[in-house]
Formats: sequence, C-alpha cells, structure tokens
Amino acid sequence: MNQQEIQQIIHTQRTWFFTGATLKISSRIRALCKLRQCILKHEKDISQAIHMDLGKSSFESYMCETGLVLDEITYMLKHIYQFAKEKNVHTPLPQFHARSYQKPSPYGVVLIMSPWNYPFLLTMQPLVDALAAGNTAVVKPSAYSPFTSKIIQDLITECFDPRLVSIVTGGRAENACLLQQRFDYIFFTGSQAVGREVMKQAASYLTPVTLELGGKSPCVVERTANLRLAAKRIVFGKFLNCGQTCVAPDYIYCDEAVKYQLIKEIRKQIRYQMGKDPLQNKNYGKIINEKHFKRLTGLIDPAKTIMGGKSNPATLQIEPTVMDKVNFNDAIMQEEIFGPILPIVTYSSFDEAISQINSLPHPLALYIFTSRQRLAKKIIARCGFGGGCINDTLVHLATNEMGFGGFGESGMGSYHGKEGFFTFSHKKSILDKKTWLDLPMRYQPYRKIYQLLIRLFLQ
Repeated sequence: MNQQEIQQIIHTQRTWFFTGATLKISSRIRALCKLRQCILKHEKDISQAIHMDLGKSSFESYMCETGLVLDEITYMLKHIYQFAKEKNVHTPLPQFHARSYQKPSPYGVVLIMSPWNYPFLLTMQPLVDALAAGNTAVVKPSAYSPFTSKIIQDLITECFDPRLVSIVTGGRAENACLLQQRFDYIFFTGSQAVGREVMKQAASYLTPVTLELGGKSPCVVERTANLRLAAKRIVFGKFLNCGQTCVAPDYIYCDEAVKYQLIKEIRKQIRYQMGKDPLQNKNYGKIINEKHFKRLTGLIDPAKTIMGGKSNPATLQIEPTVMDKVNFNDAIMQEEIFGPILPIVTYSSFDEAISQINSLPHPLALYIFTSRQRLAKKIIARCGFGGGCINDTLVHLATNEMGFGGFGESGMGSYHGKEGFFTFSHKKSILDKKTWLDLPMRYQPYRKIYQLLIRLFLQ
C-alpha cells in the first residue's frame, strides 16, 4: 500500500469521525457484537493461522489469544455505559452555581501497530478497547506473522466499514509511511528499538502514544519458596509460546542455598510438561522465523547448558534449555531473550538481589516466589517494573480489572478492561456555569472587600 492510499484511509476515517457517527454507545456496541460474532464464526481459521505462524496448539491459541479477545469484548459490553458516563466532581465554593464534570471522549483516528508473538491477541484486544471508547482505527499487524495477519485482514474486511476500521498490511515501508502521518493516538506493541522510533515520529505531531515494550523480567526465587510449585509455574510461564512472550520470566534469580533443589524440580517439570523429547511434542511451538532462530541458538553457551540445547533448523524449534552458572556479564544477560532459554543466576542476600535488579533497566514484569509476605512486599515496593505476580507467572495480565503495561524502558501507558477504555479516551473537564448569578468580585475595578472574599474562598 502506497503513501497516497494510506493518506486516503486516514482522511476518510477522520471525516467519518467528525460526523459523530462513533459517539453513540449503541453504535459502539453493534461494532463489538459484530466482531464477536465474526471471531466465533472463524475460530478454527484463526487457530489454524496462529498454528501456521507459531506452531501453537488450538488449546493454547484459544487460552492465550482468541479466548482473551472474546473476554475483553464481553467485559466492554458489560461496562461500556458505566465507563462512558459523565462523572460529576466537586465544584469549589466560588463556583457554587455551576456543575463540574468530566466527560470521556474518543481521541479520533488511532493507529494500532501489533507484534508477531501473540499476533491475534495483541492486535484485536487494543482494537476492542479503541472501538469501545468511540474511535476509528487503522490496524497494522506484523509482517512476521503473515497467516494471522491475513485472517485479521479477512475479519476486519468482513466486520467493519473501512471508515470505522481499516487494515494496512506489509512491512517496514508501510510502517514508516504510517508513522509519517498524523494520527490522534498511536498504540504500539513491540521491541524497544522500534518503540523509540515510534515515539520519535509521534513527536513531530505531538501525538500521544502508548508503548507496550518488554525487557529482562526477573523471576526471583527466595529460599523459603515452595520449590516444586515454583518450578511448575516458572516452566509454564517461560516456555509458553516457546518463550516468545513479553512478560515471560527472562531469567531466574534465586538464593544460592536453593539453586540445586530448584534445578532438580525444573528438570522434572520440563519433562512432565513438554515430554522427554519436546521437539516431537505436537503442542510445542516454534520460533517465528530463521532470523530469531539463529539469534537464539547463538545465545546458548554449551559449557553452561545443563538441560536441552538441541534445535531443529528445519522446523525452527529449540528445546527448552536451562543454563547454570550464568552471571550478568554473559551474552545471554545483555538482551531480552524472547525464546525458550532459561538462565539461572544466584544471589547471596535478598538486598543484593534488589540492588542488582534496580541497577538494570525497568523490566515489564517481576515475579517473586517466597513464603515470606514481608519479603514479597519489600521487593515489590523497592523495585521498578510494570506488573507481576507473587508465587506465579504471567497470569496478572489475564484480568480485565487491572491495567497492563510498563514504564521507562519497558514502555508507557497501560490497557485491558477499564484501563483500556480510558487509554483511548480523553477526559474533558467541563464546568457548566449558570446564568442566573454573576458575582462581581473577579472583574475590575478590584475592591478591598473583594480581596477579602477571594482570600476567604481560596483558603
């Protein structure tokens, strides 16, 4: 798609938005209901597309992608009237003959740029939030997940008038062209490097942005943790989608006193969950493409690999791999792994662990396994990160009642549920002044009695 076509899409949507067509709650509900019906109709096609791109099983596709999108739609339909209501706020005494309120209003034409690792979820979930808030949307899925991008294109074409939702496919050229246009809001999910470029381009129009990025999310295992349960939940969180999850535990940071027992439990859980030969497990996925496959295999240090390490270039699969005796200077600790490689680093004191985590860029997630609530609260209070879990991994992002997002190097802004609705809304602050009374004290000529009254009112 060329620049002229993209500009025409944006112009058409902005013209449509200015008619007020998206402001009615009933029209937003119709759009969401139609999307839900379309997803249910094509559920098998969606699952097949995700499998072609990432090797995910139909169960995992529904659990981690399609089901979560349907859940977001249901949540929005249930709460949209509440979220969209004007909210009265306190009016100060000098303006007692007025009503003060906040009115959630859509931004206008929004751009949603999504990644390849959860290609359906991370495209459609922010789209649901944007539509619920009353925006029009231009959707740009990843070129790295072509089968899912194609099914998304088919769904959007079937579901929506292009004046409401349009899709732009393609690669870097289309991304660059989109970012050169003026949008009213940009929502981007992806890498830190591209996130910087998105923010740089958005700055030329002072366009507000939400950036959902990533980082090296630590999984701290304290010596009092239930190690069997910790291993079970870490293995699930790390190797889901072959580690290609932005909030996956990037590395284990454990007390040196429990390392060997934890490794023993992790070995058991990998064999139990993935089988003795994970590369033959039909439910075990693959790396998205050859480029990332080569990057990941290059990070595996055979001298420090204590489990796994095998790979199959033909299928782009890498075994769940565990590396021991890793330190923060190793190559694998210099970048977000985003794959099925789990390094283990140890600490000698809990305060040392907190200090080390704080010396690194803010991660998107932090996980702590411990039986001591005091220590859990301590690390949560003292470390900067987007969100996380105590004695679990990943599942904090599955609730509509909490926003999901990072800050600093891991992003800015949040979404999901209520947070998602208000991410795509601007709260207009309105004071509705009555005309039956007009106090003279604010007008010149100023009088001493007025000064006394102003001081009285403003104290």
